[in-house]
Amino acid sequence: MPGARSYSFPKEEHLCRKKLIEELFGRGSSFGLYPLRVVWLPAAAPTSAPPQVLVSVSKRSFKRAVDRNYIKRLVREAYRLNKYRLVEAVDGHQVGTVAFIYTGKEKKPFTLVEKKLISGLERLLSDATPVRTTESVS
Repeated sequence: MPGARSYSFPKEEHLCRKKLIEELFGRGSSFGLYPLRVVWLPAAAPTSAPPQVLVSVSKRSFKRAVDRNYIKRLVREAYRLNKYRLVEAVDGHQVGTVAFIYTGKEKKPFTLVEKKLISGLERLLSDATPVRTTESVS
């Protein structure tokens, strides 16, 4: 079935390499959309492949691993259901790696997390879109 939208989040899309994570936090750009903070690093060229993603929840804010895992599950699910917004962008996107960091101090409902994540993806698309310059011929 060509053109079918894929809602998967396979292992290849998980950001796990320590070197890439250090580069993301060292050179990446970021913005906040409470309760999420988005850190991203542009790719070399526009692509339609999904970026590698990292989801993080502070141990300081949520002492119990059960709570941290629950929130990570919420954020991953919201991303999985909405990543098509990046992948199906008209001219592709330039997001190479992205981290979603949950900065809230209490659990939020899935609808709010998803709404903020969608806003983050839209902002990523606008920030990571290369600016096209029009050259005037004289």
